[in-house]
Amino acid sequence: MSRVLRSHLGVAFLLVLFVASPYLGAEEPAPAASTAAIKPAAMAAGFLRFVDQGIGGGRLETSDVTYKNADGVTVRLVSAVHVGERTYYDSLNKSFIGDDAVLYELVKPKGAPAPGLGEKVQSGSGVGDIQRFLKDALNLDFQLDAVDYSRPNFVHADLDAETFRRLQEERGETFEMLLLKQVMKAMSSPPDAEKAPQVDPEQQLRELIRVFTRPDMERQLKLMVAKQMTSVELEAAGFGGENSVIVAERNKAAMEVLADTIQKGKKKISVFYGAAHMPDFAKRLEALGFKPVQTEWRLAWDLAIRQDQPSAIEDLLIEGIKALAEEE
Repeated sequence: MSRVLRSHLGVAFLLVLFVASPYLGAEEPAPAASTAAIKPAAMAAGFLRFVDQGIGGGRLETSDVTYKNADGVTVRLVSAVHVGERTYYDSLNKSFIGDDAVLYELVKPKGAPAPGLGEKVQSGSGVGDIQRFLKDALNLDFQLDAVDYSRPNFVHADLDAETFRRLQEERGETFEMLLLKQVMKAMSSPPDAEKAPQVDPEQQLRELIRVFTRPDMERQLKLMVAKQMTSVELEAAGFGGENSVIVAERNKAAMEVLADTIQKGKKKISVFYGAAHMPDFAKRLEALGFKPVQTEWRLAWDLAIRQDQPSAIEDLLIEGIKALAEEE
């Protein structure tokens, strides 16, 4: 099977996952390319946002929000998406250089060292495999392949894999069960007609066709996925409720490490976690007397459409012509 055909099969699968949903096309019409409309994450406080640039594409961005307390300790909540542009992870690596400590998320076996670049971590779930599939299908980089966790200022601040699995088993909260609950909830609760108007199936089909026929299919697909990302992160943040293992228990573990780090006299600290964790972290920090003092946005996915790139149909036709020529 050719590389181009494999790529398009992966694209088709992603379209089923992210695009062919009852919410497709239910958004407001895209603004003209000259006016960039920012759509903040619905999960509050704005740790992830999609910047819509109309027919020109868009941007998916994550935030760095810095908090400070009366003692002069700064804690920077560095939001992450787990697949992104190489330049995104390069900028993250540079931003960590001056920190006294970088508290990072990673469910790994107890006592296991920080992973080397590209090393596969045995967390006991299939989430990493899904993320690597997305990275390949969208031609992006995977966080564990691009962030240097071996730096001396990196501090593990998460549950170990054994504790994570035990807590999930005790609460019946496997990733698969939570995902199933979300699907069942969506099926049993019809969408609010005002918030998510019904979409004509023909319109859905037209959107799918446009992805394959417009220039730069790679970024056309990323654009469609990016528009769903804030909703995906919001759903992840709500998995299991306030006492969830996936978010709440892991955040508690990170806050314990943060308290210990501050006790050791560290003044400039970053908490490097997925964007879905950040609203809860923000509440916990503010309860400890920290106040937000600065927000900076970082480009995670460059979604500017490259008009000189061929469409998927053009690629497939060229591939087919080459195959025929080779058979002669």
